[in-house]
Amino acid sequence: MDLQKLVPALVEWLRSKVAEARAEGLVLGLSGGIDSAVAAALCKQAFPQRSLGVIMPCYSIPQDADDARLVAEHLGLETRTVVLNDVFTTFLKQLSGETYSDSNKRDLAVANIKPRLRMTTLYFFAARYRYLVVGTGNRSEIMIGYYTKYGDGGVDLLPLASLLKAEVKELARYLGLPRRVIEKAPSAGLWDDHNDEAELGITYEELDDYLESGTGSDRVRRIVNDLIKRSQHKRELPPIPPF
Repeated sequence: MDLQKLVPALVEWLRSKVAEARAEGLVLGLSGGIDSAVAAALCKQAFPQRSLGVIMPCYSIPQDADDARLVAEHLGLETRTVVLNDVFTTFLKQLSGETYSDSNKRDLAVANIKPRLRMTTLYFFAARYRYLVVGTGNRSEIMIGYYTKYGDGGVDLLPLASLLKAEVKELARYLGLPRRVIEKAPSAGLWDDHNDEAELGITYEELDDYLESGTGSDRVRRIVNDLIKRSQHKRELPPIPPF
């Protein structure tokens, strides 16, 4: 991977997509993770004065917001902070009569409200400023559907979608992003002790190796193939009757 060529190519791609849409700039969610940090760095290079990072805590650990601010300060990126706790609590109460607690925080019907509220927030700013929404998904996550449909999967552009997780990490180092963000354990932040690899049952290294070369243990092949099959609907437009 020739990073000296890749970075300007991705930056130019972002500029061209904004021009095609007759938009003005880019907005993305800053989660405090490595993927959003890399995407933010590319956005800032593409539109130094018209890129916006939105920090959206929703019963999140404080470390995530701290890391998001660290990235924004490192890049000189304009930010907004929108705390979604009260919105989430009210919405959940209206939907189910429940309060948010340890008993339901791992229920995906509940947890996935968070990324969908975040995407609603991003599209507010996108509409207000005539920006496009940049997603932070990488190839590893997209191939197995490791994102929320109409949540963090509901975006306009996916600049990292051709890069494996390991390649995103390599790119983060090349871009000089904060070491703390590069080395933190991957987490979608759906609950306070959430860990991607623990939920998936495989490591990103195992996933990347299998996606890149087809090599892996029987366990890895079984898990990845099952995830790809079950998540196919996420990578397609909704079905339309053929008549």
